[in-house]
Amino acid sequence: MTERVTILGATGSIGQSTAEVLQQHRDRFAVEAVVAGSDAVGLAAMARRLGARYAALADPSKLSALRRELAGDGIACGAGTSAVAEAVARDADTVIAAICGVAGLAPTHAALKPGRRIALANKESLVCAGRAFMRDAQRIGATILPMDSEHNALAQALGSGDLGDVVTMTLTASGGPFRTWEASRIAAATPAQTAKHPTYSMGAKINVDSASLMNKGLELIEAHHLFGLRPDQLDVVVHPQSIIHGLVHWRDGAVTAGMANPDMKIPIANCLATGRRLGLTVPRLDLAAIGALTFEPPDEARFPCLRLAREALATGGAMSAVLNGANEVAVAAFLAGRIGFLDIPRIVEETCTRSGVTSGSEPGSIEEALALDDDARRIAAGFLPEASAPAMAGF
Repeated sequence: MTERVTILGATGSIGQSTAEVLQQHRDRFAVEAVVAGSDAVGLAAMARRLGARYAALADPSKLSALRRELAGDGIACGAGTSAVAEAVARDADTVIAAICGVAGLAPTHAALKPGRRIALANKESLVCAGRAFMRDAQRIGATILPMDSEHNALAQALGSGDLGDVVTMTLTASGGPFRTWEASRIAAATPAQTAKHPTYSMGAKINVDSASLMNKGLELIEAHHLFGLRPDQLDVVVHPQSIIHGLVHWRDGAVTAGMANPDMKIPIANCLATGRRLGLTVPRLDLAAIGALTFEPPDEARFPCLRLAREALATGGAMSAVLNGANEVAVAAFLAGRIGFLDIPRIVEETCTRSGVTSGSEPGSIEEALALDDDARRIAAGFLPEASAPAMAGF
């Protein structure tokens, strides 16, 4: 039976990788809808490529451009909040949630439907509203599948094991492009240098987060909500080869590892497979050719964003939402050339301190999480030079 798939964030790197997997299995999957931010040309090309029934852009001003690009193709389309809502509501078995940033929270939450599977790559859904999001998924009867490579590897390494037998889980980090740099050189890093990720091709915002290790901190928070482990049961190790993506440490001393070449098509295929693995035309892992796998502890003195994320996780879900909002503002300012690289953790820390969030507080709903995000953006914007309106989240 053909399974229907909707892709949120279709023109991003994960959306593109998803399209490659789907194209290799056209007999098994059909695409119901594709959603993007403002790239009318890219979304139209994706919709045609996958034979999607519906295409939606978040930016309402791009509707005419999208209609023009899809003219004669028989693909329905729309733009704006209502169009995204329609795409999410259309019949689909699996929704790929790959919108970058807190902009993905509301549509991903709206995608929760009875019996539906959410392949989650939008980590902000759990960073900002983890307890409420997972509670609603369980109440509604939706299944959350971890699609980030680290969390997918942990889920596979866990297998059918009992979480009560798990001592710790370890997420691996490549270390980013600045892993071997001295602090003075990191302070002078440019946006172009953050784009030189050693193993993955990603968007600008995630490139910055990976370079600062904030991405790994956000993944710790995500893992806490996905697997229900305490903060002290989650750890990070730097693994430059990016072959082992996650490790599960068991009470009897055994360790299981999720291993694969660094290719997002592998966790995507795992989420789409629903119990039976899909064949993929990807390079096979050859450990003899790699020769050596190395590991080192993360340096939180040179990369303080990881420390800040750990502290937010220990404080509670409300602080995680503040951390994320402040980080999105600071990263946007860095990419715009308004601040330096190490101003990112400074602004995030000052925002968390100024927020007034108390230990143990959790947003009780998606709306409360978004309100915390709004407050964090306003506070963080006040720490920018020539402070202006808060940077807005985007698809």
